[in-house]
Amino acid sequence: MTQQEFGKTADGRAASLYTLTNKHGVQVAITNFGGTVVSIKIPDRQGNFVDVTHGYDDVGGYAGGKAYFGATVGRYGNRIAHGEFAIDGVKYTLAKNDGDNTLHGGIIGFNKVFWDAKDVTGSGPASLQLDYLSKDGEEGFPGNLRVRVVFTLTDANELKIVYSATTDKKTVLNLTNHTYFNLAGSGTILDEELTLAADKFTPVDKGLIPTGELRPVAGTAFDFHKPTAIGSRIGNDEEQLKFGHGYDHNWVLDSPGSGKPTLAATVVDPKSGRKLEVWTTEPGIQFYTGNFLDGSIHGKGGTPYVLRSALCLETQHFPDSPNHPSFPTTELLPGAKFTSETIFKFSTQ
Repeated sequence: MTQQEFGKTADGRAASLYTLTNKHGVQVAITNFGGTVVSIKIPDRQGNFVDVTHGYDDVGGYAGGKAYFGATVGRYGNRIAHGEFAIDGVKYTLAKNDGDNTLHGGIIGFNKVFWDAKDVTGSGPASLQLDYLSKDGEEGFPGNLRVRVVFTLTDANELKIVYSATTDKKTVLNLTNHTYFNLAGSGTILDEELTLAADKFTPVDKGLIPTGELRPVAGTAFDFHKPTAIGSRIGNDEEQLKFGHGYDHNWVLDSPGSGKPTLAATVVDPKSGRKLEVWTTEPGIQFYTGNFLDGSIHGKGGTPYVLRSALCLETQHFPDSPNHPSFPTTELLPGAKFTSETIFKFSTQ
């Protein structure tokens, strides 16, 4: 692991960039600002390396940006309806930063703060530990929440992300990573082929809040049981696709909660042969097709990020779970420890 400067935020605080490298030359760069994955460089079937993620050249882009490129998202990834929820009859009010809803933790979520970074590689693969204390009342959430995220790059070309957290007051928690992938390294993701291990998804209303239904994917544009080009049905005349302006939905994974990561999603870029597998202990995964990218955001090297130029596969509990008692709970109690693991495994075919 190497460490270098990554620019300064507007208040003059310096960020660091940590680059993890394995024996195959695969590299993952992470900044302590927002616990953000800045780049992932992997080879194609010919051995040509390219960065397969969206992002910025320095911390200023991340501090000012609104797209959550590469971010560690919390306290609550995804949406909470009307910016409110209750625990044991006590109502908590959050900032509304997505229409009438709260998105990805509020105004200053985990993606907009500095984390304490530590190299915990030891004798094993390159491993970076990030810690953050989210204080009681931060963004409206109860409890002093101590969060740890450990990123490890293995020689099997896996980026392992292990989350853990404890609280001193009953709270809600939904942590995820918001890396935007383009396995070709450029162009759009419409020709990339996706497989999702999910029989059902959670349909949403116009505000992208789940209705509470777990709807079968069979016979819809949401069925990715077999490898399917992402662009093949994204323009279908289905209400859910119109609500999301494409795919921006949570899939209910077939085999969650075993404690060991199970295969949730696979993406293949046919031209380069690059392949991504997503393994997780989480019960859901949000598949998002960069629907709000419109070319106005200029990222690394000044590249304009256009519509459908990247996809996200955010492992998670379901959106708005605090307001849906039938969904898997996101409550965390004092004395308990939250743990979750997600693996992004890269290969070629």
